[in-house]
Amino acid sequence: AMLIGLGGGAASSMATGQSHEDLDFASVQRGNPEIERRVQEVIDRCWQMAEANPIISIHDVGAGGLSNALPELVNDSDRGARFELRTIPNDDPGLSPMEIWCNEAQERYVLAVRADDMPMFSALCERERCPYAVLGEATAEKQLILGDGYFDNKPIDLPLEVLLGKPPKMLRDVRHKTFHKPEFDASVIQDLAQAAERVLSLPTVAAKNFLITIGDRTVTGLVTRDQMVGPWQVPVADVAVTASSFDSHTGEAMAMGERTPVALLQHAASARMAVGEALTNIAAARIGELGDMVLSANWMAPAGHPGEDAGLYEAVRAVGMELCPALGIAIPVGKDSMSMKTVWQEAGQQRSVTAPLSLIISAFARVLDVRKTLTPELRTDKGDTDLILLDLGKGKNRLGGSCLAQVYKQLGHHPADLDDPEALKRFFNTIQSLNDKGLLLAYHDRSDGGLFATICEMAFAAHSGVNIQLDDLGDDPVASLFSEELGAVIQVAHQDTDEVMAWLHDAGLGHHSHVIGYLNEADRIVFSYDRQEILAEDRIAWQRTWAETSYRMQALRDNADCAQQEFDSLLDRDDPGMQVTLSFDPEQDVAAPYINTSRPRVAILREQGVNGQVEMAAAFDKAGFSSIDVHMSDIISGQVGLDEFKGLVACGGFSYGDVLGAGGGWARSILFNPRARDAFEEFFRRDDSFGLGVCNGCQMLSHLKDMIP
Repeated sequence: AMLIGLGGGAASSMATGQSHEDLDFASVQRGNPEIERRVQEVIDRCWQMAEANPIISIHDVGAGGLSNALPELVNDSDRGARFELRTIPNDDPGLSPMEIWCNEAQERYVLAVRADDMPMFSALCERERCPYAVLGEATAEKQLILGDGYFDNKPIDLPLEVLLGKPPKMLRDVRHKTFHKPEFDASVIQDLAQAAERVLSLPTVAAKNFLITIGDRTVTGLVTRDQMVGPWQVPVADVAVTASSFDSHTGEAMAMGERTPVALLQHAASARMAVGEALTNIAAARIGELGDMVLSANWMAPAGHPGEDAGLYEAVRAVGMELCPALGIAIPVGKDSMSMKTVWQEAGQQRSVTAPLSLIISAFARVLDVRKTLTPELRTDKGDTDLILLDLGKGKNRLGGSCLAQVYKQLGHHPADLDDPEALKRFFNTIQSLNDKGLLLAYHDRSDGGLFATICEMAFAAHSGVNIQLDDLGDDPVASLFSEELGAVIQVAHQDTDEVMAWLHDAGLGHHSHVIGYLNEADRIVFSYDRQEILAEDRIAWQRTWAETSYRMQALRDNADCAQQEFDSLLDRDDPGMQVTLSFDPEQDVAAPYINTSRPRVAILREQGVNGQVEMAAAFDKAGFSSIDVHMSDIISGQVGLDEFKGLVACGGFSYGDVLGAGGGWARSILFNPRARDAFEEFFRRDDSFGLGVCNGCQMLSHLKDMIP
């Protein structure tokens, strides 16, 4: 097998302590998302060949660079290898042999490819304009040999067992660091309305538009649930869902969970709550069994900081050896960063910043029906409805590490925790069953900001008022409002409430499930306790508070006038939002009158960076055409002509870096290549041809129209 390096780039060669600031720049990396895209296109073309896939084995290049990836690639196949250092793509000729071998440049993979398949693999790379290099070949002898043609020597020549054999076990003597943890002092809350505004303004709770709207949320056309919910596009979705294909209702779901502030009080609780939050988030999708879930764990900790190593051990044991086995969930993948502390000198004094233990959980699962994804948007068109709180905290309402504590510069003592894994399992399975039976109208999990934030976000998404009664939730209404125990609020039709409560009772959740409220027509969010309103405000006022943090960031980063207009649009109580009205029958075969016996061939044209070709091909396929993937490199090389196509579609995306004038750059790549120019001239001179464009593709065709007679 030939051993291939796919992708390219080189890392910085600056070593620790070389800079004036005495900072560590040794891990600075050069990233190139365009190269990553080309690499992915090559990989996709390979696996789509099924049994003819030329890739025997593949490994991404991460920590340690090639020095780690290449030995692991061959060792996993019980082989050794010979490599040549100078065949490694390198943009920095000043790198030493060690730096070439060990740098962590991004967008790279190493692959094993059968020698007989190399011509096919090379053609795929050339078609996608993806850089690659043959670095060496596998050997039966498990020896790692690295030759250097420049110095005519062998920097590495050793048995793989020495490199990848079992290392000596490390013994670390670590201890917990105890400190005084005063209880949360609620007496500092002089005005509950002010507390509510502080929590809604906290970036952890506040709207995330400033972050969400800078990215395209629809690439591939298979996104069925993004962050924005309802007619007013409010960013409150619990779960991301994509469809498996354009002609099915199955799909995939992903959700996240993290409770980093809790680690300041109790490491294990923080880790358990991260898992719990990921699961209560992903429960909004129609999944099936909890055991169908898989998790990815991203651990971050300041290794060596007093108490943190012991805390990390405690957290890993709590999740990996106790909680996830009890839930029947595996964590097959993960990542870690153990250097979450930075130290520097300033004015002759040593300064440091240390981050607490952080566990970021990503949950993934197969979706049975993407159409049954629940959202926090309250339904106002279903008559009388009830809101039910499913309280997995079982009334404990612990405030340690909560957003309420943070906005009053406190930590508290006892944080929320996942005390009963069995209850979480029953919760998840019951939500799935109720969803499958169509008994749930809306769903939102309780997390940052507690029940208060959960209810507010549901009201914001629906532009509706809500009345909430807190009496059944405990003796402390403030804790009931702001504790961040696991749980969820569901909306059900009033006539279905008894049936839903019976389901919850049968699942052992009845004692901690409470009917807490209903919708009102006054567009006010009202919380009551002991027959008195203890916290109430106009929905628009609280939504503006919630959105202001994001608005302030957008006003600094984007066009300030546009940010102001978007923020002021929240004042329009009569804004109908986005309303979809189809002007056609989706079941009508619009292509039928124009198609005789065969499906006309249409070229789905793409250039580097284009990412809209998949949905475009699906649309033309649905309309009765035969869609053919055509890369500009196919036309320029003469491998594909346009004479065999009835039409061509120049797709959109991020061609040529998505810069201004990208369409013109695409057009010039055609005009300056005689073969490509001739192909396009002949195509557009035909009476029976058509050309369509989207985004950059539209600009490209417009330029061609002006430049080609």
